[in-house]
Amino acid sequence: MKASFLSLLICLLAFTGRAQQNYDASLIPKELTSYATAVIRTSDESTEVKDLGTTVYRLKKVVTVLNKNGDDHAEIVVWYNKSNVIKSIRGAIYNSFGKQTGKFSDKDFEDVSAASNASLFEDSRIKRYQPAVIVYPYTVEYELEIRSKQSLNLSDWEPITGTGVAVEHSTYKFICKPDFTINYVDINTPEKAVAGTDAQGLKTYTWQIANLKALRPEPYSPDAERYLPLVKIAPQNFEYEGIPGSFTNWKELGAWVYNKLLLNRDGLPPETIAKVKELTAGIIDPKLKAKKLYEYMQQKTRYVSVQVGIGGYQPFLASDVDRTSYGDCKALVNYTHALLKAAGIESWYCVVKSGSRKRSFMPEFASMDQGDHVILAVPFKSDTTWLECTSQTIPFGFLGDFTDDRLVLACTPEGGKILHTPKYSAGLNMTHRTGDFTIDTNGDLSGNMITKFEGTDYDTRDYLINEAYTEQVKKIKQAYPISNLNIDKLSFQKADDKNLATVETIKLQARDFAPLNSGKYYFKVNLANRNHGIPDDVRNRRTDVYINRGYVEEDEISYLIPDGYKPEKDALNKQLDKPFGKYIITSRVEGKKLIFKRRLQMNDGTYPKDEYENLVDFLKTVSMYDDYTMVLTKG
Repeated sequence: MKASFLSLLICLLAFTGRAQQNYDASLIPKELTSYATAVIRTSDESTEVKDLGTTVYRLKKVVTVLNKNGDDHAEIVVWYNKSNVIKSIRGAIYNSFGKQTGKFSDKDFEDVSAASNASLFEDSRIKRYQPAVIVYPYTVEYELEIRSKQSLNLSDWEPITGTGVAVEHSTYKFICKPDFTINYVDINTPEKAVAGTDAQGLKTYTWQIANLKALRPEPYSPDAERYLPLVKIAPQNFEYEGIPGSFTNWKELGAWVYNKLLLNRDGLPPETIAKVKELTAGIIDPKLKAKKLYEYMQQKTRYVSVQVGIGGYQPFLASDVDRTSYGDCKALVNYTHALLKAAGIESWYCVVKSGSRKRSFMPEFASMDQGDHVILAVPFKSDTTWLECTSQTIPFGFLGDFTDDRLVLACTPEGGKILHTPKYSAGLNMTHRTGDFTIDTNGDLSGNMITKFEGTDYDTRDYLINEAYTEQVKKIKQAYPISNLNIDKLSFQKADDKNLATVETIKLQARDFAPLNSGKYYFKVNLANRNHGIPDDVRNRRTDVYINRGYVEEDEISYLIPDGYKPEKDALNKQLDKPFGKYIITSRVEGKKLIFKRRLQMNDGTYPKDEYENLVDFLKTVSMYDDYTMVLTKG
C-alpha cells in the first residue's frame, strides 16, 4: 500500500512539474503556423511489451489549438474494453499565454458504448473529452496509460494524422525484453529507427521527428501513407486472448488464423447437410451449385455485428448461425463456407480492409491490424468467384465498391495468400440514361426516363428497392435537379448476377420547366445529371493526383419542342480528352425533336501533381457545359 501511494505521489509531482513548462502560443516557430489549425508542441508515445500477455501503451501529448478549425485535434478519444484497460488519464488546459486555466481527469470524460447501429453486442467502449474553450489559441496537455492483455496488435506511430496540424517534436519508443523480436516498417520518416538497450537491459527502438510543417488539404490526394510518416510494428511471437502464435509473413499469419481461429468451426447439423444435398440435386456445374447455396444463405440469414473478446477475430460456429439465422461478417462467411463445403466446393476466408476508398494490405509486411472485414473467395478451375456475405440483396459473384480492387489475405489450409479482388473498370461502372420528353407551349415538361446503374454504380438506387413507394418518390425528387418535379409513375428493376444493373423507370411532369420570356423558351437541356464538383485551385501542390474509382455517365435525352421553334444558337458541341477523363456534349435538331447527348468518363489512377491544374480546368468546363441553358426562338 505504501509503495503504491509513493508511486502515485511521484507521478503527481512529475505531472505538476511538467505543467510548469511554458506553453505560451507565441513561442511556436512562425514557420509551423502556416496552414496550421493546431500545433503538436510535444508528443511522447511508447509501447512496452511486458510479456506475451501484457502490453502497455503510454502517451504524453501537448497540443495548441490556433483556431476553431483545430478543435478536433484537442479532442481526446480513447477506446477500451475488458482486454484493453485504461489505467490512468488526466490533463490540463492553458490559455494563449501558457497560464493554466483548468484541469481534467477520468471523471470528466464522456463514457459511451462503441457499439454500432448494426451490432447485437460489443464490449468495447469509448471515453471522450472535448475542452469547452472558445478563446483561441489554447493548449491541452494530457497523458494516459492503457494496458492490453495481448501482444498481437502493437500501436502504429502516426505523428501527423492529417492536414492542418504541425509538429514541433514527436517521439515513439518501442520497448521489449531481449528475447522478443519484431518486424517493422517505417514509411516517409526522415530518420530511421535507433535501436538500443535501456538501463534495465530492455531492447528499445526509437523514432523521432521535429519541426514538421502542416499540410494544407489537397483534393484528389492519394492515401495518407503515401506521403505522411507512419511506423507499423508486428511481433514474431505473440499471444491474443490466451491463444499463442508466431509469424514473419502473410503465409504464417494466415496459417495461424486458419488453424487457431477457423479450424473445426464449419460443422453443420445433419439436417442442414441434407438440405444442401436437396438444394443442389441435379446441378452439375459447381458455380451454379455455389450460387444456389449463396442465395439460400442470403434468404436465411441477416447481418448483425457481434464484437466480444476473441469474437472480434473468431467467427461463430457455423452450427450456431444455422440455428439462429444471424451473424457478423466473420460468422456469415464461415457459414457460407460450411454450406459450400457440404456440397464439396472449396472456399477461402479472406480478410480485407473495407470502404469505398481502396486500401490494400502491404504485400511485404504482415500484421493483423490491416483488415477490418471478411469476404469469401471460391476458387473454381476457370476463375475465382468473390462473395460478400453480409448483404441479402447483392448479386452472386459481385463485391461492389466496399471491397473491390485491393489486396486481401486469404486464409487457406496451406497458409495465407495475398490475393487481389476484382477491379471494376470505368467502362463497367456506368450510369446510362435515356429520356423522351415533350415541352408544350406553356413550357411544361412531360415524358419518360429510364436510367440503368451498372457495376459499382448499381447500388446508387438499389438501396431504394425495398423502401415504401412514397419514400421512393420523395428520394427520387431529391436526386434530380428538376424544379416542380411531379412523378406519375416510378419503378425499379433489381440487379442480379446475369445483369449487374439496377434499372429505374420514371414517368414525370415538371411545370414551368422551360419558362417563356419575350417569345423565347429557356431551360437546362441537361435536366438530370449536372456535375458541380469543382475542387479548389491549389498552387505548389505537394501530392500526386489520385482518382479512386473510374466511371462513365451517358445521357441521351430527346425533347419534342413547340412548333416553329429552334435553338437560338448553333448546336451545342464540346469535346475534352485528357489522360484522366473524357467529356463529350452535343445537341442537334431532327425534325421537331431536339436531341441532347452527354458522356463523361473518369479514369481511376495516380497522375503527376502537375496534372491537377488540368483536372480543375477539365471539371470547370464540364460544370459549365452541364449547366448550359438552351434558348428556343421562333424559326
